[in-house]
Amino acid sequence: MKQAKVLNQEELKRLLKIVKLTRFEERNRLVVLFSFLAGLRACEIAQLRVKDVLSVRDDIVEVKDTIYLKSYQTKGGSDQQVVVSETLRKEIGLYIKKNPQLLKNSKGCLLRSQKTCEGFSSQTIQNLFRTLYKEANIENASSHSGRRSFITNLSEKGVSVRVIQELARHSSMVTTQRYIDVSVDKLRNAVDLVSI
Repeated sequence: MKQAKVLNQEELKRLLKIVKLTRFEERNRLVVLFSFLAGLRACEIAQLRVKDVLSVRDDIVEVKDTIYLKSYQTKGGSDQQVVVSETLRKEIGLYIKKNPQLLKNSKGCLLRSQKTCEGFSSQTIQNLFRTLYKEANIENASSHSGRRSFITNLSEKGVSVRVIQELARHSSMVTTQRYIDVSVDKLRNAVDLVSI
């Protein structure tokens, strides 16, 4: 089974530049960032509701630091939690500021398609990624590239595989290990760490 491409920083910057040129820049940027900064799958991004990411109390709106996904929103058919980084929380906050109408319906879709007021399907998210990668001239990438890049980046930063497994929401550590990209450069860098 061929794995989705892991993007390097240059490719991710190129992808985000292409996103800036799209008609729905803020929405498309958030779709990409949910994949690359939280490791969400296309089906999970498509199912996000406003209430999943926002907490509203006494007219105070806050972006949650943890997203609790219900079983119908996930691949595995079980409730799961997604830890949200400070960077992603800021991006969600900016998106909400530019789209205040979303606050009127907390049960509504966070990310809406241009054709309807309804949310995306998993296939539509996959198609969006395919289009963005094509425009950015990034080959062999798919909607799963962000998730794979997220997991690989955590590994490269020295995060233990057990912690990555929890963040990736995998039931098996073996699955998590298959996601981690290993290249010749990474092997060389690892060997260079050993000295006499």
